[in-house]
Amino acid sequence: MEIHTVILAAGEGTRMLSSKAKALQILGGSTMLNRIYKKIANISNKTSIVVGHQKESVINEVKDLEGKIFLCEQKKPIGTADAVKVTLDTISDEAKVIVLYGDVPLIKLASIKDLIAKTQDSLTIMTTLIDDPTGYGRVKKDENDFATSIIEEKDACDQDKKINEIFTGILCANKSLLKEAISEVNNENASKEYYLTDIVSIISKKGFKIKTCVVPYKEVMGANTKTELAQLESIHREMRVEELLEKGVTVVDPKRTDIRGTVSAGKDCYIDVNVILEGDVVLGDNVSIGANTIIKNVEIGSGSKIEAFSHLVGSKVGNDCIIGPYARLREGSFIDDEAKIGNFVETKKTKVGKGSKSNHFAYLGDAEVGENSNIGAGTITCNYDGKNKNKTRIGDNSFVGTNSSLVAPVTIGSNAYVAAGSVITKDIPDNALGVGRSKQDNIKDWSKKRD
Repeated sequence: MEIHTVILAAGEGTRMLSSKAKALQILGGSTMLNRIYKKIANISNKTSIVVGHQKESVINEVKDLEGKIFLCEQKKPIGTADAVKVTLDTISDEAKVIVLYGDVPLIKLASIKDLIAKTQDSLTIMTTLIDDPTGYGRVKKDENDFATSIIEEKDACDQDKKINEIFTGILCANKSLLKEAISEVNNENASKEYYLTDIVSIISKKGFKIKTCVVPYKEVMGANTKTELAQLESIHREMRVEELLEKGVTVVDPKRTDIRGTVSAGKDCYIDVNVILEGDVVLGDNVSIGANTIIKNVEIGSGSKIEAFSHLVGSKVGNDCIIGPYARLREGSFIDDEAKIGNFVETKKTKVGKGSKSNHFAYLGDAEVGENSNIGAGTITCNYDGKNKNKTRIGDNSFVGTNSSLVAPVTIGSNAYVAAGSVITKDIPDNALGVGRSKQDNIKDWSKKRD
């Protein structure tokens, strides 16, 4: 069975008061369009994205996405039925078609799968129940609970207005039936637009039984304003935290934990307040993350502790490590098991070996540190010569004294020492002591001469 997804992303979103297309507004660290596409990418064989307003920006957003994608332009915004119509030539006649919206990003994959499963040879629509359906299209049903039409507010009688089941606009249908129904949609309405909602009554009158797939309202909320976008952000955060709690993760305050990506967590993990998790984050068992920490695209091994106010990006941390507080791991950092990166230490494209430590106030860039070595406070690897980045290598069981500058490219051997306050410009062999200090001179009576 071929599944073809249509994503409507042509909306201007004037109420957003933004130069960006509505589908390109950011939610949970990525655009709403990107979030929807990645959700369906594994179940959809092909995807057609309808562009219009800011089409170049939308096209640029999807150019690097994997999968078979068709870009279809709706030249004039004359309704949702017309938007789907421009995609029909990209869809095979045997396909099941899912219609989604670029500004409805929180729909769960399980709900989409349920929608597909209920669709046989007809149409299935996704609906939701709300306490106050004023302004929404009500779902009218027959005695067998099949949908027969969508009643708009202006057409609803008093009895219809009591219906609290509304149509979300999301649907699944066989391509041939969808194409036939859309061809019969007219624009005989106040807005002179072609509404996708009209296909419900059209298909019902042809004798088809239209099923409904009911989902929680928070899954199908759209964003037309920045206020609504903020509401979605809050709901998204709650949904992601709920997933962690269900996996046994301790989250001290769910309302002060922000998840902007995908988090995989082992047993007995602990997350303190004001933590931001972005991109792809993997936590082993018994990982502890301190308050006010940002972690983006990072894998953290079991038993490791990330202390407060640390910032980790594009890095890998081994088992039983201590990072922070106030540590910064930049792209390409690898911290091996039982290592420590302490207060105000920054690493970049650096491997720190098992059991090694840099406890405070150091910069390790483009470096390799062996096992069980100690990097003293104030040490920096001078990796940039003004044109190129150069490598610093430090062997096993070595000691770099406080306030040392290692001018790359340079190698410090195993079991070697660097005297405190040294500027090292030449390699230090194994078992040797490197001293790079100028001779100290004491000028007598200096303070008296200044007077």
